[in-house]
Amino acid sequence: MDNSVLNETKQYLTFKLTDEVFGVDVAQVREILDYVKITKVPQTPEFMKGVINLRGSVVPVVDMNLKFGMSSTEKTVNTCIVVVEVKIGDETTVIGALVDSVQEVFEIESKNIEPAPKIGTRLKTEFIKGMGKHNETFIIILDIDKVFSSEELNLVQNTVNAKTNEETLIS
Repeated sequence: MDNSVLNETKQYLTFKLTDEVFGVDVAQVREILDYVKITKVPQTPEFMKGVINLRGSVVPVVDMNLKFGMSSTEKTVNTCIVVVEVKIGDETTVIGALVDSVQEVFEIESKNIEPAPKIGTRLKTEFIKGMGKHNETFIIILDIDKVFSSEELNLVQNTVNAKTNEETLIS
């Protein structure tokens, strides 16, 4: 690996889930929304809270706490929806990530990100790019493209298509 890659600096948007701080590359963040009403979609996984209307587009919303096996996100004044672009292969899907609160955007050099911890074979950690440190706080840097499996994204996309078709029939 050459030194230019080792010293590459990226910006990360940090957010909280329960008591943990996570970061995602700002290049994949479209926008941050205050909590809005989420329309529940039947027969979807528990972590999929439903969909929102974002300027005429149907955007699925995923409770990141539930996705990571924690308890459901409680709605507070700080609860936000981080709209991200997720890539699987050639496809880009827009997803709303429901989080407890958004913290800040900060820069960190690649050399200051430790590899994801190896926690045996039973726990999936391939969606963790690494562990960063900022102001004495560990930040779990996510590879947002690997948080969701292709099956989950297909389910999300099918749900969006069904909801879009339903709205088209109504109007």
